[in-house]
Amino acid sequence: MEYVELNNGVVMPVLGYGTYLTPRRVTQRHVADALDAGYRLIDTAQNYGNEREVGAAVRASGLGREEVFVTSKTQTSGYRSTRAGIEDSLAAAGLDYFDLMIIHWPNADSRGTYRALEEAYRTGQLRAIGLSNFNRKQVLEIIDTADVVPAVDQIETHLYWQQWGMHDFLTSHGIVHESWSPLGEGQSGMLRDPVLVRIGRTHGKSPAQVLLRFLTQNRIVSIPKSLNPEHIRENLNIFDFRLSDEELGAIRAQDAKRSQSGWPAAMSTEEHY
Repeated sequence: MEYVELNNGVVMPVLGYGTYLTPRRVTQRHVADALDAGYRLIDTAQNYGNEREVGAAVRASGLGREEVFVTSKTQTSGYRSTRAGIEDSLAAAGLDYFDLMIIHWPNADSRGTYRALEEAYRTGQLRAIGLSNFNRKQVLEIIDTADVVPAVDQIETHLYWQQWGMHDFLTSHGIVHESWSPLGEGQSGMLRDPVLVRIGRTHGKSPAQVLLRFLTQNRIVSIPKSLNPEHIRENLNIFDFRLSDEELGAIRAQDAKRSQSGWPAAMSTEEHY
């Protein structure tokens, strides 16, 4: 595993396991499989409805709590509902703290929502706090009114939307760029892209492994999701090779600045690249 250091000194694995749209009834089993495979970053959210199962898998893993980095995301707007939501999430997961909690998307009272995260950060319920799906302007609005600079902005990032403008902007503010949907959710033939296939053959790796290595080698935290045990293990097995400058450039040239999800629209305007 490789790691990134957040702006408050907390260390975060550069590759984790995502649980978006994982049915509650199978979440604990698949998170347990991921932890057994060696993942130490697990990503969940209030919106996913599976914080309880993620927490149960972490607690049953036999690993020390400090060995697993658990991220959750708010489904609330404003200070009061967010403070209550943090308490509810911790109780559901059966955890004393989350390693990272982020605002899932901008809302009617993002500043109040973030203020609740700051308070929970100060009390030790959250080891780090951040954002998700915030564009450049929205990130600055938080920074301008906050006491704690966000540690992370989790945004759609993959082969066809590499987000280099946002990457440079976030890096300049000491904020880690994290990718959701790093493999494009299997859409548009991304994992059949000839460049990924060719480079994969050179290294004896799959296109998915090449793409995840491209992101992590650029210090972009990535949280691929799979319910296939073989793919879960394969996605983690990317730290035994490095892409050359030529290979990095060839992959970067595939950037089409195109969302696979079509959401959020505010991230899709040229000014936010």
